[in-house]
Amino acid sequence: MSDDGAAERLRAERDERRRLGELIHDGPVQQLAALAQMLDAARQALAAGDGEAADRIAARALEVSREASVDLREIVSSIEPEALRREGFAAAVGELTARLAARRGIAIELDVQAGDRLGEGARSALYQIVREALDQALRRGPPTRVSVSVTETPAGVELRVGDDGAQERRQAVLDGLAARAAELNGAFSSSTTETGTWIAVRLPPTAARR
Repeated sequence: MSDDGAAERLRAERDERRRLGELIHDGPVQQLAALAQMLDAARQALAAGDGEAADRIAARALEVSREASVDLREIVSSIEPEALRREGFAAAVGELTARLAARRGIAIELDVQAGDRLGEGARSALYQIVREALDQALRRGPPTRVSVSVTETPAGVELRVGDDGAQERRQAVLDGLAARAAELNGAFSSSTTETGTWIAVRLPPTAARR
Protein backbone atom coordinates (compact mmCIF):
# COMPACT_ATOMS: atom_id res chain seq x y z
CA MET A 1 0.00 0.00 0.00
CA SER A 2 1.32 3.46 -0.91
CA ASP A 3 1.98 6.15 1.67
CA ASP A 4 -1.15 7.95 0.46
CA GLY A 5 -3.16 4.76 0.75
CA ALA A 6 -1.85 4.09 4.24
CA ALA A 7 -2.72 7.63 5.29
CA GLU A 8 -6.25 7.24 3.94
CA ARG A 9 -6.57 3.91 5.76
CA LEU A 10 -5.54 5.53 9.03
CA ARG A 11 -7.99 8.35 8.42
CA ALA A 12 -10.79 5.84 7.72
CA GLU A 13 -10.00 3.96 10.94
CA ARG A 14 -9.93 7.22 12.89
CA ASP A 15 -13.26 8.24 11.39
CA GLU A 16 -14.72 4.85 12.30
CA ARG A 17 -13.60 5.20 15.92
CA ARG A 18 -15.03 8.71 16.01
CA ARG A 19 -18.31 7.46 14.55
CA LEU A 20 -18.62 4.74 17.18
CA GLY A 21 -17.69 7.17 19.95
CA GLU A 22 -20.34 9.65 18.82
CA LEU A 23 -22.99 6.94 18.53
CA ILE A 24 -22.26 5.63 22.02
CA HIS A 25 -22.08 9.11 23.56
CA ASP A 26 -25.19 10.48 21.89
CA GLY A 27 -27.20 7.30 22.47
CA PRO A 28 -26.51 4.84 25.31
CA VAL A 29 -24.40 7.20 27.44
CA GLN A 30 -27.13 9.85 27.45
CA GLN A 31 -29.78 7.21 28.05
CA LEU A 32 -27.91 5.75 31.02
CA ALA A 33 -27.43 9.22 32.50
CA ALA A 34 -31.16 9.87 32.15
CA LEU A 35 -31.89 6.47 33.67
CA ALA A 36 -29.81 7.29 36.76
CA GLN A 37 -31.70 10.57 37.20
CA MET A 38 -35.04 8.80 36.86
CA LEU A 39 -34.14 6.14 39.41
CA ASP A 40 -33.03 8.83 41.83
CA ALA A 41 -36.31 10.70 41.27
CA ALA A 42 -38.28 7.49 41.83
CA ARG A 43 -36.39 6.87 45.08
CA GLN A 44 -37.19 10.39 46.26
CA ALA A 45 -40.85 9.95 45.35
CA LEU A 46 -41.01 6.76 47.39
CA ALA A 47 -39.35 8.48 50.33
CA ALA A 48 -42.00 11.21 50.11
CA GLY A 49 -44.76 8.62 50.10
CA ASP A 50 -45.80 9.34 46.51
CA GLY A 51 -46.08 5.82 45.17
CA GLU A 52 -48.00 6.87 42.07
CA ALA A 53 -45.25 9.23 40.94
CA ALA A 54 -42.62 6.58 41.70
CA ASP A 55 -44.47 4.05 39.52
CA ARG A 56 -44.78 6.55 36.69
CA ILE A 57 -41.07 7.41 36.80
CA ALA A 58 -40.08 3.74 37.05
CA ALA A 59 -42.19 2.91 33.99
CA ARG A 60 -40.41 5.59 31.97
CA ALA A 61 -37.04 4.39 33.27
CA LEU A 62 -37.88 0.90 32.01
CA GLU A 63 -38.63 2.32 28.55
CA VAL A 64 -35.32 4.17 28.48
CA SER A 65 -33.39 1.06 29.54
CA ARG A 66 -34.99 -0.91 26.70
CA GLU A 67 -34.19 1.85 24.21
CA ALA A 68 -30.55 1.82 25.36
CA SER A 69 -30.41 -1.95 24.93
CA VAL A 70 -31.74 -1.69 21.37
CA ASP A 71 -29.30 1.10 20.49
CA LEU A 72 -26.34 -0.83 21.88
CA ARG A 73 -27.29 -3.92 19.88
CA GLU A 74 -27.49 -1.80 16.73
CA ILE A 75 -24.07 -0.28 17.38
CA VAL A 76 -22.51 -3.71 17.91
CA SER A 77 -24.31 -5.01 14.82
CA SER A 78 -22.94 -2.16 12.71
CA ILE A 79 -19.39 -3.30 13.46
CA GLU A 80 -19.89 -6.89 12.28
CA PRO A 81 -23.56 -7.84 11.96
CA GLU A 82 -24.52 -11.38 12.88
CA ALA A 83 -26.72 -11.58 9.80
CA LEU A 84 -23.67 -11.07 7.58
CA ARG A 85 -22.03 -14.19 8.99
CA ARG A 86 -25.20 -16.23 9.37
CA GLU A 87 -27.32 -15.32 6.35
CA GLY A 88 -25.11 -13.41 3.92
CA PHE A 89 -24.68 -9.97 2.40
CA ALA A 90 -28.22 -9.44 1.11
CA ALA A 91 -29.79 -10.25 4.48
CA ALA A 92 -27.37 -7.99 6.37
CA VAL A 93 -27.93 -5.03 4.05
CA GLY A 94 -31.66 -5.73 4.22
CA GLU A 95 -31.59 -5.50 8.02
CA LEU A 96 -29.52 -2.31 7.90
CA THR A 97 -31.81 -0.54 5.47
CA ALA A 98 -34.96 -1.84 7.19
CA ARG A 99 -33.86 -0.03 10.35
CA LEU A 100 -33.48 3.18 8.34
CA ALA A 101 -36.92 2.71 6.86
CA ALA A 102 -38.50 2.05 10.26
CA ARG A 103 -36.74 4.78 12.24
CA ARG A 104 -36.33 7.50 9.59
CA GLY A 105 -39.18 6.84 7.17
CA ILE A 106 -36.75 6.45 4.26
CA ALA A 107 -37.86 4.63 1.10
CA ILE A 108 -35.44 1.82 0.24
CA GLU A 109 -34.57 0.31 -3.14
CA LEU A 110 -32.45 -2.85 -2.93
CA ASP A 111 -30.93 -5.12 -5.55
CA VAL A 112 -28.11 -6.83 -3.69
CA GLN A 113 -28.58 -10.59 -4.14
CA ALA A 114 -25.38 -10.75 -6.17
CA GLY A 115 -23.53 -9.77 -3.00
CA ASP A 116 -24.14 -13.24 -1.59
CA ARG A 117 -21.78 -14.67 -4.20
CA LEU A 118 -18.86 -12.56 -3.01
CA GLY A 119 -16.02 -13.96 -0.95
CA GLU A 120 -16.16 -13.48 2.82
CA GLY A 121 -13.66 -10.63 2.88
CA ALA A 122 -15.34 -8.78 0.02
CA ARG A 123 -18.77 -9.18 1.63
CA SER A 124 -17.56 -7.71 4.90
CA ALA A 125 -15.72 -4.82 3.24
CA LEU A 126 -18.61 -3.89 0.94
CA TYR A 127 -21.07 -4.07 3.83
CA GLN A 128 -18.97 -1.55 5.75
CA ILE A 129 -18.87 0.72 2.71
CA VAL A 130 -22.68 0.55 2.44
CA ARG A 131 -23.07 1.26 6.16
CA GLU A 132 -20.66 4.19 6.06
CA ALA A 133 -22.24 5.68 2.93
CA LEU A 134 -25.71 5.53 4.49
CA ASP A 135 -24.48 6.87 7.82
CA GLN A 136 -22.87 9.84 6.10
CA ALA A 137 -26.04 10.44 4.05
CA LEU A 138 -27.98 10.81 7.30
CA ARG A 139 -25.36 13.18 8.72
CA ARG A 140 -25.38 15.63 5.81
CA GLY A 141 -29.14 15.81 5.46
CA PRO A 142 -31.61 12.95 5.83
CA PRO A 143 -32.62 11.61 2.41
CA THR A 144 -36.12 10.46 1.57
CA ARG A 145 -34.93 7.66 -0.72
CA VAL A 146 -31.90 5.36 -0.74
CA SER A 147 -30.78 2.88 -3.39
CA VAL A 148 -28.24 0.06 -2.95
CA SER A 149 -27.31 -2.38 -5.71
CA VAL A 150 -24.67 -5.03 -6.39
CA THR A 151 -24.22 -6.05 -10.01
CA GLU A 152 -22.03 -8.72 -11.58
CA THR A 153 -20.29 -7.52 -14.74
CA PRO A 154 -17.69 -9.02 -17.09
CA ALA A 155 -15.12 -6.87 -15.29
CA GLY A 156 -16.09 -8.09 -11.81
CA VAL A 157 -18.63 -6.70 -9.36
CA GLU A 158 -20.01 -3.19 -8.93
CA LEU A 159 -21.58 -1.78 -5.77
CA ARG A 160 -23.64 1.40 -6.08
CA VAL A 161 -25.16 3.41 -3.23
CA GLY A 162 -27.26 6.48 -3.93
CA ASP A 163 -29.49 8.87 -2.03
CA ASP A 164 -31.56 11.97 -2.74
CA GLY A 165 -30.34 13.95 0.27
CA ALA A 166 -28.03 16.94 0.39
CA GLN A 167 -24.96 16.72 -1.84
CA GLU A 168 -21.83 15.23 -0.32
CA ARG A 169 -19.27 18.05 -0.20
CA ARG A 170 -16.88 16.61 2.41
CA GLN A 171 -13.85 15.26 0.60
CA ALA A 172 -12.65 13.44 3.72
CA VAL A 173 -15.80 11.29 3.64
CA LEU A 174 -15.22 10.31 0.02
CA ASP A 175 -11.54 9.69 0.70
CA GLY A 176 -12.43 7.36 3.56
CA LEU A 177 -14.77 5.33 1.35
CA ALA A 178 -12.13 5.24 -1.38
CA ALA A 179 -9.59 3.92 1.12
CA ARG A 180 -11.90 1.04 2.03
CA ALA A 181 -12.31 0.19 -1.65
CA ALA A 182 -8.55 0.35 -2.21
CA GLU A 183 -8.03 -2.34 0.44
CA LEU A 184 -9.73 -4.74 -1.97
CA ASN A 185 -7.90 -3.39 -5.02
CA GLY A 186 -11.20 -1.85 -6.00
CA ALA A 187 -11.90 1.32 -7.96
CA PHE A 188 -13.98 4.04 -6.29
CA SER A 189 -15.95 6.81 -7.93
CA SER A 190 -18.58 9.30 -6.84
CA SER A 191 -20.94 11.83 -8.36
CA THR A 192 -23.05 14.59 -6.88
CA THR A 193 -25.94 16.33 -8.57
CA GLU A 194 -28.87 18.46 -7.55
CA THR A 195 -30.81 15.25 -6.96
CA GLY A 196 -28.32 13.64 -4.56
CA THR A 197 -25.11 11.65 -4.28
CA TRP A 198 -23.95 8.35 -5.78
CA ILE A 199 -20.89 6.30 -4.93
CA ALA A 200 -19.66 3.25 -6.81
CA VAL A 201 -17.08 0.59 -5.98
CA ARG A 202 -15.87 -1.77 -8.70
CA LEU A 203 -14.05 -4.94 -7.72
CA PRO A 204 -12.09 -7.12 -10.15
CA PRO A 205 -13.00 -10.83 -10.10
CA THR A 206 -10.01 -11.78 -7.94
CA ALA A 207 -10.96 -9.22 -5.27
CA ALA A 208 -14.63 -10.21 -5.35
CA ARG A 209 -13.70 -13.81 -4.49
CA ARG A 210 -11.66 -12.90 -1.41
